[in-house]
Amino acid sequence: MTNNNCYWHSDRYAGVTCQRCERRVCAECMHTASVGFHCPACITPQNIHSRRQRGSSLRFGGRIEKVSEQSLTTRSLIAVNLLAFFAALFKGGSLGSGGGDITIDFGLVGYGRVLSAFSIDYVGIAEGEWWRMFTGGFLHAGVIHLAFNMFLLWMLGSQLERLLGTTSYLILYFGSLLSGALGVMLLDPLALTVGASGAVFGLMGATVIYQFRRGASPWSNGIGSLLVINLIFTFARPNISVGGHLGGLLGGLLIGWLIDELNKKRISGYIRLLLPLIVAVAFGFSCIWASEYWYDPILG
Repeated sequence: MTNNNCYWHSDRYAGVTCQRCERRVCAECMHTASVGFHCPACITPQNIHSRRQRGSSLRFGGRIEKVSEQSLTTRSLIAVNLLAFFAALFKGGSLGSGGGDITIDFGLVGYGRVLSAFSIDYVGIAEGEWWRMFTGGFLHAGVIHLAFNMFLLWMLGSQLERLLGTTSYLILYFGSLLSGALGVMLLDPLALTVGASGAVFGLMGATVIYQFRRGASPWSNGIGSLLVINLIFTFARPNISVGGHLGGLLGGLLIGWLIDELNKKRISGYIRLLLPLIVAVAFGFSCIWASEYWYDPILG
C-alpha cells in the first residue's frame, strides 16, 4: 500500500516528492529549489537563503514536476465541464454563446418562469431546484468562456490538488462554487448564470492565501496580477456575474485559509476535513435561503 503522507509529518498528506531523495513532503516541508522542491534534509544553505527571501510558493509559468501524474481530479473536473458544454450544444446551444435547453434546465437561477405553448413553468432554487447551485457551475456561455475558465482551472487546480490532497481540494473547489452561487443569490437571483468562474476565483483566492502565509509575494509569480486583471474585467464588462466572482473569491479565501490553518496546527484528519466541509455546506444552505428573496434581493 502506497504511503502518501509526509516523511516528516506522518499525519499530513504529501503530494510532492523531494527532487533529491524522493521522500514525500507536505506543504510546510517544501523548500523551493532550482528544479522542483527539496525536503528539510536535502536543502542547501543557498536554498535556505532563497527560501527566506521568497517563501514557499506556488509558481506559475515555471516547471512543476510530475503535475500530469497527480492531477486526476482537476482533469476530471475539466472533463465534466467539456461534456456539459457538448451536451448543451447537442440540445440547442451554440459555440458562441452557449444556451440551449440544458442551460435553461440546469443553469443557476434563484427564480424564473419558462413559457411554453400551453403553460408557464416556475423554476429555480426558490422552487426547490437546489441542484442548480452545482450544475450551473459546469455550464458555459460559449467556447471562449469555457476555454478561459478551463485554462485557469488547470493552471491553478493542478498545483493546489497536489498541495492540499484530493479531498481538501474538492472541498475548496465546491465550497468556492457554492459561495459564488450565494453571491449570485444575494445580488441578482433572477439572472440565469452559468460558468465555473466562481470556483476558479476561489482557487485564485486560496492560492494567494497559501503564498501570503508563507511570506511569498503573490506579485512575484503572476497570481496577484492575474487576480487583479480578472477583477477589472468583472466590473468593467457587461453581462459578467459580479456576485458569482466576488462570492467565489471570498469563499476561496476563507476555506483556503481554514484548510491551511488546520494543516499547520496538525489537527487530526477527520476534523481537518470536517470544518472546511461545514463551511462549504453552510454556503449551500445560505444560497437556498437567499434565493427565497428573489423578489427583493438582499444586496441587490
